[in-house]
Amino acid sequence: MTESAPAGSQRALRRDAARNRERLLAAARQLFADHGFDVTLDEVAHRAGVGVGTAYRRFANKGELLDALFSEQTAEMAAAADTALTDPDPWHGLVTYLEMSLALQLRDKGLAQIVSGDRVGVEQHDWNRQVMAPKNRAIVARARDAGVLRDDVTGTDLTFVQVGLNAILARSRGAHPDLYRRYLHLLLDGLRAEPGTPTPLPVAALTSDETHAVMGPPITPGTARG
Repeated sequence: MTESAPAGSQRALRRDAARNRERLLAAARQLFADHGFDVTLDEVAHRAGVGVGTAYRRFANKGELLDALFSEQTAEMAAAADTALTDPDPWHGLVTYLEMSLALQLRDKGLAQIVSGDRVGVEQHDWNRQVMAPKNRAIVARARDAGVLRDDVTGTDLTFVQVGLNAILARSRGAHPDLYRRYLHLLLDGLRAEPGTPTPLPVAALTSDETHAVMGPPITPGTARG
């Protein structure tokens, strides 16, 4: 009897610690998706409904929290590339990969920062180089070998296509979240081995006023309009 109580208490503490860790990870994933990596560990603790001290017991700093989330964030990206590599139509696979990848980055600002190389650590950088770069090369090679992609396109071009479109995503995700797809399909026509008839664009161009609003400085609460 005297030994079972401490053992039971230890198990309860471990269960509480595991629950708190999962709550912190879930809160961090949502906050990083919504706001990117500028979120603090204190903000994560508040969203998770746990004390700041509890957060720092589970994760010594935000870097540890990012490392814990990393495999979860990137698994979907890798899966999108693998889906492209099994598509019997290499061009459709390439297009679907870019569509899926950018849709994930639209949903998750933190992931968009990882893909763009913005504020990433060594592990994230190595993931881009060791995991995604070979997949990009394979997707491109399949499409080139099938004669549907320009001979001078390389795997790194898929990286920079996404980096460039991320700049549009960052500006327009609030008011016009699908705008990046217009420019993705303009770029895709330029990647074809034989462009032929232009592909119908899936999203209309913004008006001059809409463009001005998207490109203007962000308006924070309490800021007066001039």
